[in-house]
Amino acid sequence: MQPTPKRKRVVVIGAGFGGMQAAQSLSKSGADILLIDRNNYNTFVPLLYQVAAAQIEPELIAYPVRTILRRAERTQFLQAEAKCIDFAHQVVETDSGSFPYDYLVIATGSRTQYLGVRGAVENAFALRTLDQAVALRNHILRRLEQASQEPDLLLRKQLLTFVVVGGGPTGVEMAGTLVGLKKAVIKDYPTLSLNELRIVLVQSGDNLLGNLPDRLGRYTVRTLSRLDVTVLFEKRVSRVTSQSIEFQDGSSLPTTTVVWAAGLEAEMPPVTAKPAVARKQKIRVRPTLQLISYDNVYVIGDLAHVQQQEKSLAGVAPEALQQGVMVARNISRQMKGKAPKPFSYFNKGRLAIIGGYSGVGKIGPFLLTGFLPWLMWLSVHLVYLPGFRSRLLVLLSWLHGYGMGDRAIRLILPSSPFVFQDRTLSTNKLLTLAKSTILS
Repeated sequence: MQPTPKRKRVVVIGAGFGGMQAAQSLSKSGADILLIDRNNYNTFVPLLYQVAAAQIEPELIAYPVRTILRRAERTQFLQAEAKCIDFAHQVVETDSGSFPYDYLVIATGSRTQYLGVRGAVENAFALRTLDQAVALRNHILRRLEQASQEPDLLLRKQLLTFVVVGGGPTGVEMAGTLVGLKKAVIKDYPTLSLNELRIVLVQSGDNLLGNLPDRLGRYTVRTLSRLDVTVLFEKRVSRVTSQSIEFQDGSSLPTTTVVWAAGLEAEMPPVTAKPAVARKQKIRVRPTLQLISYDNVYVIGDLAHVQQQEKSLAGVAPEALQQGVMVARNISRQMKGKAPKPFSYFNKGRLAIIGGYSGVGKIGPFLLTGFLPWLMWLSVHLVYLPGFRSRLLVLLSWLHGYGMGDRAIRLILPSSPFVFQDRTLSTNKLLTLAKSTILS
């Protein structure tokens, strides 16, 4: 009697769009699947900015990984941090132990790229994780509370100036939703004037939304200007402090709130043999999404540098989802002794929401502006959001927010003294520093 062949083991690192899709698609491959992530939830990253602007609750865009994997056969989840990947011995080392693999999928995503700007790490707010979104929401609401009690006009202007760095989709969407927040909260602050709240979008280039045609970028500029968002072009940031943002041309802008949406770079776990990298630290892969030096290792999502039609892919969620499906198919083919097939991304179009019931989009050859792409953007994200309850509550939040012009989720969560990233600074000390800077 022949022994039963041992089932192959696939380890997936990262429970984002690509990693989660790969694990789900692999569940029927006959292999044992282990999904590893530092969090026990999947974050719907495209809606982080709405959490930061008090439009939806943070719990609505975080869905338990184990709930998603309930029906996935032979699939386990481990909440752990990947500490090292040993390609030669096919082992993933984590803070919860070491785990061997026959096939490995790395989908650890990206992190904020600060471009070497002084003070940006310490004083600017990133928007890549749920914790960061909640921290930014707390910060914005604190500034409104402080400004409402501040008699000094210069300091109040500084507190009510919100600067967003980066003219891509995240920066544009963040600036647009801050307009909605401004109009909603002003009703509750009789000591503040609507004109006192200033939103500034800083872009290093000469147009917005560089991944879309220029015409859509110009429409976005006009729409934001109509919403009283100040757009600064050809401005490169040289320094960020707790009281201002400084530019390379020597100018500066007093502000206590800087949102950093100026770029991302790949986040690769430590490895025993560093693979070839491209721009933004992305890992070079074969057309099949396999690591160049290892047939049994796949890299997907923001981490992968994928060339298609002589252009690198942008690293958006639809790309990661399709790559997750393709990786599962290729691993299944390898287990059957077949060669993997190259990945080909099917671009269904791009959409971006601006604000004021306006959006832009490119679907095939068609360029869309105004209400239709705005509605399409909401519909698409509602469909992809995991969990029926989350979809329902997000829809109700949107109906309340857009229909009544209100932001009901304006909670400043308990945190005293004020904690931001790796530094601790009391609110009174921050205000004292800001006053001394303005008056000096």
